[in-house]
Amino acid sequence: MSDNQSWNSSGSEEDLEPREDYGHPVGVVEFSGVLSKWTNYIHGWQDRWVVLKNNTLSYYKSQDETEYGCRGSLCLSKAVITPHEFDECRLDISVNDSVWYLRAQDPERRNRWIEFIELHRADSGYGSESSLRRHGSMLSLTSATSGYSATSTSSFKKGHSLQEKLAEMETFRDILCRQVDTLQKYFDSCADVSKDELQRDKIVEDDEDDFPNTRTDGEYNNNGSKEKLFQSLNPKGISGIDFKGEAITFKATTAGILATLSHCIDLMVKREDSWQKRLDKEMEKRRRIEESYKSALNELKKKSHFGGPDYEEGPNSLINEDEFFDAVEAALDRQDKIEEQSQAEKTRTERSTPPPPEDIYSTSGTHRFNNKVEEMVQNHMTYSLQDVGGDANWQLVVEEGEMKVYRREVEENGIVLDPLKATHSVKGVTGHEVCHYFWDTTYRNDWETTIENFNVVERLSDNAAIIYQTHKRVWPASQRDVLYLSAMRKILANNENDPDTWLVCNFSVDHDEAQPSSRCVRAKINIGMICQTLVSPPEGDKEISRDNILCRITYVANVNPGGWAPASVLRAVAKREYPKFLKRFTSYVQEKTAGKPILF
Repeated sequence: MSDNQSWNSSGSEEDLEPREDYGHPVGVVEFSGVLSKWTNYIHGWQDRWVVLKNNTLSYYKSQDETEYGCRGSLCLSKAVITPHEFDECRLDISVNDSVWYLRAQDPERRNRWIEFIELHRADSGYGSESSLRRHGSMLSLTSATSGYSATSTSSFKKGHSLQEKLAEMETFRDILCRQVDTLQKYFDSCADVSKDELQRDKIVEDDEDDFPNTRTDGEYNNNGSKEKLFQSLNPKGISGIDFKGEAITFKATTAGILATLSHCIDLMVKREDSWQKRLDKEMEKRRRIEESYKSALNELKKKSHFGGPDYEEGPNSLINEDEFFDAVEAALDRQDKIEEQSQAEKTRTERSTPPPPEDIYSTSGTHRFNNKVEEMVQNHMTYSLQDVGGDANWQLVVEEGEMKVYRREVEENGIVLDPLKATHSVKGVTGHEVCHYFWDTTYRNDWETTIENFNVVERLSDNAAIIYQTHKRVWPASQRDVLYLSAMRKILANNENDPDTWLVCNFSVDHDEAQPSSRCVRAKINIGMICQTLVSPPEGDKEISRDNILCRITYVANVNPGGWAPASVLRAVAKREYPKFLKRFTSYVQEKTAGKPILF
């Protein structure tokens, strides 16, 4: 059953005629004109004759070809009309996967097309406010509401929206208000008639007492009782009202309201379930977006740190210890990866630098720092070789095979000054060879990966030099440089059983040609590497080979890094980097000495 039939049981054509209601045309007329339609990327925009009729949009190649049938059409019931954001003449009409791209000649015509399309869509809506008000007969509601029980389910399945049902409720409300006004007028008129009848009855009773009982036709019946009084009386407002019809209409209206309310409740229940699912999806989407936002924000923070002066190492740095450590660790990982790649690509060039005679390493020399060098050598030989395994002040922080690293925590004015001691045993090399490659700057860049550049400021003697070096910056830490005296010594044995011992000591000094600068934080160091050669007798008359020798290394370091780096970060970096340095350096020495004569 169509909408017109369901709402107009009287079948009168007067209710179907277009009329003005609230300023909008109810009967929407056909609308047509030329629009440019996008065909494809080859032909682009082509002019087409477009016709809007009965809630359907059709197009023809031209106006002359309308009699041959349309080339395509769209039902506008579920169409989505989208005015283009930038092109003021364009509008897009989409129904599911089908999209028409249309352009009018000017923005005004585009707006007219959109207006007429919307009017056609509104006019076609089931139960809309306009369609209800179009059929104005109040008595026709009887047939409409009588069929609600049978058609409510099917009409609900058609997907009528809650907005349409609310429009129905608004129309019912207007009808009900008019009916209430009509019935109120009727009741008021009835009340007035009752008062007049009471008054006239009283007058008649008084007259019966004073006058004889005479019968007049139409006033009394055969039994002498009063049948009609003042038959000509016709109170205003009663004769023009069909009370029975109004009662039926009132009942139909209230039934329609109840049925529509039932529809609304069903729609709201289903809508609630739908919205709950959508809410759950949106909440899940929001949770994922928030997680992505936090992750992106953290990444952005990390990226913004680079080059950001507020996050660099300093007394007022905005970066906390955890972020500082993460950034330093990430920078060190990148340096390690770069170093691994460069080592794989780089072929070390053989350098023939024969070591000087052993006699030059037996004394400190005659330079101005010889007394200081001698003092450092004696301190290392006295204290550095002491066993720390049973000392409670030393903590074993790393143990990997033959290598053990100990640390004693010391802080002064908030600066970490932890002494560090490492012991290691390396097969196939002598103490002289290890100290030679550690001291000689010719090989420094082959095994030292943390140095950016270095130069010998002053050569004090054949076994002593003052060296200035800058280390690679590990952001957010400031760049460090160090100026130190490096001396290599052979320790003379007190008896035949003492192992062959060599020592390299590096300690900070001052020099006029390498003054501290604001670009780097000057670190202070006191480092000693003591190498002892242990030889196991070969079998029979065989000569001593590298299989018979072992180098026992004791490495001690006292470093004052300066600056404002967090203590926890410095300790974590030291724990990570010192073992890597020892393994990298000793592997380098084994590689360099393999197949060469033993240097005792």
